[in-house]
Amino acid sequence: MNEGYIKIQKENRIGTIFFFHPKSNSLTSLLLNEFRISIEQLSVDNDIKVIVIRSEGEKTFCGGASFDELVSIQDYNRGKEFFMGFARLINSMRKSPKFIITRIQGKTVGGGVGLAAASDFVLALSNSDVRLSELALGIGPFVVGPAVERKIGKGAFSQMSIDYDWHSAEWAKKNGLFSEVFSSIEKLDEAVFSLASRLAAGSSEAMRELKRVLWEGTDTWDTLLEQRAEISGKLVLSDFTKEYIKKFKSK
Repeated sequence: MNEGYIKIQKENRIGTIFFFHPKSNSLTSLLLNEFRISIEQLSVDNDIKVIVIRSEGEKTFCGGASFDELVSIQDYNRGKEFFMGFARLINSMRKSPKFIITRIQGKTVGGGVGLAAASDFVLALSNSDVRLSELALGIGPFVVGPAVERKIGKGAFSQMSIDYDWHSAEWAKKNGLFSEVFSSIEKLDEAVFSLASRLAAGSSEAMRELKRVLWEGTDTWDTLLEQRAEISGKLVLSDFTKEYIKKFKSK
């Protein structure tokens, strides 16, 4: 579970956060905590005007919660604390005074969808299918739910949550999860660089005020996401969830 890394690169007033895990860029407690710290550090860095999030590799942007860690959870407190990692990360993203651009180059599942939804602008490759698979695991998309519902609306969120099937990048764009979709990695990277550069040349004060306006109505999320983490922290202890993960890992 200690594999993987978070790296920060600063250049031309753009702070880029890279994350990686050998198992489909899944997120462990350690990575979630380091991710949050990185967001918070860049948020108060006066030399940085915009934040870019991207993962390493080609096929998967983020595989969501680490199955290795989920299956090892044996008590409620540890379960809640694991899901609080996602809650704290999402809250750090919404509280950041800087716009967060996320580059998505592959499939995105569960917590990765929450990561996209908590971003301010998402640029994706055309093969970047999305899926909320939590109901299949028996835990439900509770912690990421507020961010996803805010982004795509209750109807589309209900569809993703209940059918827990794959949805295309075009579906994600149509429903507001993705801002733009590109046919090649070259075009994607060009668009990310272009947008980040334009924002980096802009007014920090104006962007801070606009971000505040765009996230109005989320002041209760510190409490709300903790309550959601408590729900998932209980459900992850069920025999259903543990058996599902064991069967998935044995494939």
